[in-house]
Amino acid sequence: MLFYNTNMSKFRGIQIRRLESSKGGMVEFFTAQASHETMLVQVPPNTIDDLFVHKTHTDQLLVVKGRFVIVTLLNKQYQYIPLSEDRPELVIIPPGVLHGAINLSSEPCVLVNAVLRDKPPQARDYVPHKRPFPYDLEAAAAALNNLEVTNQIKNYGATPV
Repeated sequence: MLFYNTNMSKFRGIQIRRLESSKGGMVEFFTAQASHETMLVQVPPNTIDDLFVHKTHTDQLLVVKGRFVIVTLLNKQYQYIPLSEDRPELVIIPPGVLHGAINLSSEPCVLVNAVLRDKPPQARDYVPHKRPFPYDLEAAAAALNNLEVTNQIKNYGATPV
């Protein structure tokens, strides 16, 4: 079981980037992502999704409501990447990386996918793949809890010990 270190800028092509922002009064503006196509995606509550692998495009995912975990399969190990509306981070998943979604919440999660197309879409890009072994749901929940603790520390200005 591996937790994804959000301080790492790159892991086998997967990137996590904090969005740049600027304030205008009380409003905060975040940088839009360049894309060929932008999709609004809803991950239903209590979802444990199979894996997908896209051959023709790059996903650029940003949570705008709720929280969930992106699961990737690299080197025969799952990595659990927590994402939340409280932390505006963009996860970039290039072509060829197996990935799925886990929403352990009783609320839906809404995200924006700013898709970068390398080639025209193919039907096989959206065919689910069975998991070669079960997800570690405790690890997924722990990844979300670690993200929540980090956000609380940041919001209250405390220093982790």
